[in-house]
Formats: sequence, structure tokens, C-alpha cells
Amino acid sequence: QVQLVESGGGLVQAGESLRLSCVASESGFSIRAMGWYRQAPGKQRELVASITSPGTTVYADSVKGRFTISRDNAKNTVTLQMNSLKPEDTAVYYCKAVSALYVSYWGQGTQVTVSS
Repeated sequence: QVQLVESGGGLVQAGESLRLSCVASESGFSIRAMGWYRQAPGKQRELVASITSPGTTVYADSVKGRFTISRDNAKNTVTLQMNSLKPEDTAVYYCKAVSALYVSYWGQGTQVTVSS
């Protein structure tokens, strides 16, 4: 069973930065795409950013210009650099990986809290 292990969440003030990382625990796991989603209290889970194996990226409009997603295919890791954080970025952030067979896997989530 593939596990996604996330790290890097925490409490910061508005304007500061955080870096989230996610690694797939199983070596040789062929990943088609990886991404980050978030879910704030009372809201639906939403896409933050995603990146395919060739490197094509997609960002939510609300984070464009502030967040950067990157991945290391050899290490099955994905990183989300979050700059200029805002209180509305407060949420639980989840890592997602889609395998070559289009099976989705989710991490356990990491809390990001941005105070004003």
C-alpha cells in the first residue's frame, strides 16, 4: 500500500512563507501526477496546485504568483512553496498522487494556519 507522508505545516503570520513536502513511501511507484489540495472548515476540498511527470503545472487562481509547486520524479516527492501567505490560506493541506493506472492516493493532511 502506497503511503504519502506530508511535512511542513504550521502556524505563521500573514506575509510569511511555508514549505510543504510530500513523499511517496514506496519506491518504484509510478506516478502520473502529484498535487496539493486544501480544505478549510465548512468548505469543500479544493485544488491548490498540481504537476504532471513532464512538469506541466496548474494553480488555483487564488494562489497564482504566490505558490510554487515542484517535484522530484526520481524521489517521488512534491513540494509546495507558499509565499505571501494570507489568513484565507488557512486550511488542512492534503497531498495527492495519481498513479500510472489512474489510482489516486491521499496523504493524511497537514494543518496550515495563517494569523492576521
